[in-house]
Amino acid sequence: MPALVLLGAQWGDEGKGKATDLLGGSVDYVVRYQGGNNAGHTVVVGDQKYALHLLPSGILSPGCTPVIGNGVVIDPSVLFSELNGLNERGVDTSKLLISGNAHVITPYNVTVDKVTERFLGKRKIGTTGRGIGPTYADKINRVGIRIQDLYDESILTQKVEAALDGKNQLLTKVFNRRAIEVGQVVDELLTYADRLKPYVADTVLLLNNALEQNKVVLFEGGQGTLLDIDHGTYPFVTSSNPTAGGACTGAGVGPTKISRVIGILKAYTTRVGSGPFPTELFDADGEALRRIGGERGVTTGRDRRCGWFDAVIARYATRVNGLTDFFLTKLDVLTGWEEIPVCVAYEIDGERVEELPYSQTDFHHAKPIYEYLPGWSEDITKAKSFADLPKNAQNYVKALEEMSGAPISAIGVGPGRDETIEINSFL
Repeated sequence: MPALVLLGAQWGDEGKGKATDLLGGSVDYVVRYQGGNNAGHTVVVGDQKYALHLLPSGILSPGCTPVIGNGVVIDPSVLFSELNGLNERGVDTSKLLISGNAHVITPYNVTVDKVTERFLGKRKIGTTGRGIGPTYADKINRVGIRIQDLYDESILTQKVEAALDGKNQLLTKVFNRRAIEVGQVVDELLTYADRLKPYVADTVLLLNNALEQNKVVLFEGGQGTLLDIDHGTYPFVTSSNPTAGGACTGAGVGPTKISRVIGILKAYTTRVGSGPFPTELFDADGEALRRIGGERGVTTGRDRRCGWFDAVIARYATRVNGLTDFFLTKLDVLTGWEEIPVCVAYEIDGERVEELPYSQTDFHHAKPIYEYLPGWSEDITKAKSFADLPKNAQNYVKALEEMSGAPISAIGVGPGRDETIEINSFL
């Protein structure tokens, strides 16, 4: 059963959209299994650039069915804005399917997210303020609103009342904000029901049937491994599980059906938001990586923090995801450096540490231990095979592969769909 999981092996923004798009023509379904519109993918097709925030990247591949799974949280206004934008550019979005069990980001979730983050001050997490965390919290607290609830006004009203009982107390008595009216929220949510209905399906049944019929299904994570709520740099993480196990719960497909797990790995490291980042650069090299790599968040618009490649993180991603392959992106960004540092271990309290420390305190104090690899100056964006790369670029890729613990099966040498070197087929 050809089910593949494709996920970020760092802090996100590794180029998952390009990797999914590259595979899109060869797969039958592409499934988003977690996150919401707090993530973003940039896909370049010819001279066209597409910024996707909530929709699966496979929506750009004719013949591929894009699916938003039950593990995703959906802001309907964002969904329709994104669909409208693609329709205006001639993209067919009619095949999209949405799980009726996916949770809805309500207006009050967005409000709570923004006021809470502002209240934290210096202790803020760096959320996008789009209501993601509060929506997942409602889900766990069993007061969440699901897509299917929009088709039963009585149930919807009861659930909104239950959610607002506590939230209005918080808003009025702690944050000095006006209470939110139940009827206003219900009325707004109901306006989306008719337009959503053609997309809503039992996606768990559909995907399992597809796999039984030997269809190829690609599961796409929204964020990176180090942002996983359980396995990331807590508390500076997202509110769901972008790691490989999240594909099973977020789409309703058992682990025995997953045949391959592909980690997307940037040739250096970036992260958005607060939290520890051992290889972060605050000098001209960091600024150069940011400028050459175009390191600005697709969804947030914030500049990404940039640093050298961290092999400790890559090994950790291989372990917690059971990675079978890596897709290395943005190798072209490193062209021009005489030598390129690679973090091979950390120094913590005077001791060398080879693996990611489980302690938040230790990781916060980790200092990178670098090895320096020879760089290259040749333009690699036209390379079509591994042999076309300069020798030093080849050696850099081989070194990263050995340090990371899984084979590198594809290399991105530019932003375009065709600017990829495929070493081993993913299918």
